[in-house]
Amino acid sequence: MSLSDFSSPGWFLLLVVVAALVVGYVLVQRRRRKRTLRFANLELLEKAGAKSQGPIRHLPAALLTVSLILLITAMAGPTADQKVPRNRATVMLVIDVSLSMEADDVKPTRLAAAQESAISFVRNMTPGINLGLISFAGTPSLLVPPTTDRESAVRAIKNLKLAESTATGEGIFAALDAIEGFSAVTGGASGPPPARIVLMADGKQTVPTTDMDDPRGAYTAAREAKKANVPISTISFGTEHGTVDIGGRTFDVEVDDEAMRRIAEISGGQFYKAATGEELKRVYADLGEQIGYEIKKADASRPWLMLGTLLLIGAAGSSLLIGQRLP
Repeated sequence: MSLSDFSSPGWFLLLVVVAALVVGYVLVQRRRRKRTLRFANLELLEKAGAKSQGPIRHLPAALLTVSLILLITAMAGPTADQKVPRNRATVMLVIDVSLSMEADDVKPTRLAAAQESAISFVRNMTPGINLGLISFAGTPSLLVPPTTDRESAVRAIKNLKLAESTATGEGIFAALDAIEGFSAVTGGASGPPPARIVLMADGKQTVPTTDMDDPRGAYTAAREAKKANVPISTISFGTEHGTVDIGGRTFDVEVDDEAMRRIAEISGGQFYKAATGEELKRVYADLGEQIGYEIKKADASRPWLMLGTLLLIGAAGSSLLIGQRLP
């Protein structure tokens, strides 16, 4: 612990006074002993010495000194890092509902597992977070604008429907538009609340083209998110062995980890890989901790104050027992 961990370190100057009191106490004890030896009858002093209390008589003073040090430390305002819920932030949950999400390499299907995990994520999000929901296949759909009403997002997630194509870039652009519109209304004097996009997808972009650097592509959208200071946390969900049946034909729907990793890197966010429903739950739980809470310096003086007070009471009690008077 350093001085930077105290809100009012100037109070530590009182330790000089405590040190002076300790020196004064030692000098008084020595002077008292000299006076006793000078004027006392040595024979009687030897008899009385057998009944003297010895070093224990200094216990009240020692307890008093330590209690003063602890109380001064409390007044200096010690602080400590504490995890506290965020009271303002915007999160857009963007979920891929392309036909590849029908693959059953994640039981029962990718979509069903994603729905279950996303609902848990939404319900466990801290109350101060404004959460919105976008689904995307060939086009994005704003299902729930940013709100603290969790049940509207839960209902929307339960009703997700599959559709053709994968417009990953358009999903990100739609999330940025929703964040911008919400921030314009709620910004205030302190500026817009911090925002983040959580993108969960399993396949390659197919719309507008497979070129991720297309003006409406995923990489381009990630660069716009970077400019807007909105990091994208990407979740690559699925395995390399996924297949779907469409029109009587079987298609491979291998998860595109590299694209999802690149989107996160460009935007300044984090990449997560989930190949099972349980892994996806753990990813969402980790994101919930990151997004819903922040580390702040908080007051930590209470333990110092409590211990200092207890020692002060101990000093008074021991003084009454030993010397039959308060120190």
